[in-house]
Amino acid sequence: MSKLTTRQRTLAAPISFAGYGVHSAQPVTLTLGPAAPDSGLLICRELGEGRTTPPVPVHFSRISRTTLCTTLDLGDSVSVATIEHVTSALSGMGVDNALITLDGGECPILDGSARPFADAILQVGLEIQPAQRKFLKIMRAVTVRNNDAFAALEPYNGRSFDLEIDFDSKVIGRQRMIFDWTPRRYYEDISRARTFGFVRDAKILRQAGYALGSSLDNSITLHEDRILNPGGLRYEDEFVRHKLLDAIGDLSLGGLPIWGRFRSYKGGHALNAHVLTGLFSSEANYEIVSAEDLPLEFEAFDDQPDGLEINHYLRSVR
Repeated sequence: MSKLTTRQRTLAAPISFAGYGVHSAQPVTLTLGPAAPDSGLLICRELGEGRTTPPVPVHFSRISRTTLCTTLDLGDSVSVATIEHVTSALSGMGVDNALITLDGGECPILDGSARPFADAILQVGLEIQPAQRKFLKIMRAVTVRNNDAFAALEPYNGRSFDLEIDFDSKVIGRQRMIFDWTPRRYYEDISRARTFGFVRDAKILRQAGYALGSSLDNSITLHEDRILNPGGLRYEDEFVRHKLLDAIGDLSLGGLPIWGRFRSYKGGHALNAHVLTGLFSSEANYEIVSAEDLPLEFEAFDDQPDGLEINHYLRSVR
């Protein structure tokens, strides 16, 4: 790795998205902006009349709900739902510091994947900052279970994800994906995977206040043994890839990128949150390390998507 590769990165310019929430069906505008070194991912919400909540860290300790999405409590009865696709794109594309600002209670679903966010990051580019990248290095294995489902974080020389799903559906069935992270692989192999749901569940979910904004434009929709979306799937195993996309977003709530292996079977937002809680339950489970202390032969940071411009001129975020 070069010395520039080990430095933190932020967005080169703000980028905005307009859409609506997949659960709330409410319109929302979201902006991703640069943030200072060592800020991590921050989030604030515009409340109208010129009022904005103070930026707070995007952190698992703020998770207030994990039903069908990850919801954060920003304080003073203000929350933001469905944060995971946004944080997945930021983490997956190698962004260390960013400010997320939105004017509603749920992030826009857009096309149901992280690709619109990743494409926008690709368009504006990244800026290298004068601070070393830091990682949560897993020192001891941590596992959480719910019946036969589990999520685990284990020591590993890299950033690896081993995720398996098992659905009572002929279309989905049992799928597994092992993914060694690089920004290019994330962009090409993960970011386009969309969220999914079943027609049989739609009425119950909507009565409970969920999936009010779900449609064929933003979700893979299954009915019996058929996929209703006219274009079919983007990947043959798009379902497990989307669960992996979600896991990358959820695990970014640890505050720093995880240096280790994540394994999951029949997992989801709740187990992803619980494994972070388990990780931080003992300081013996992890160490915070600098990128310079990682093996120099590990070249994931240099494997960037085609067309991603990285500004090597160091400037401070104003």
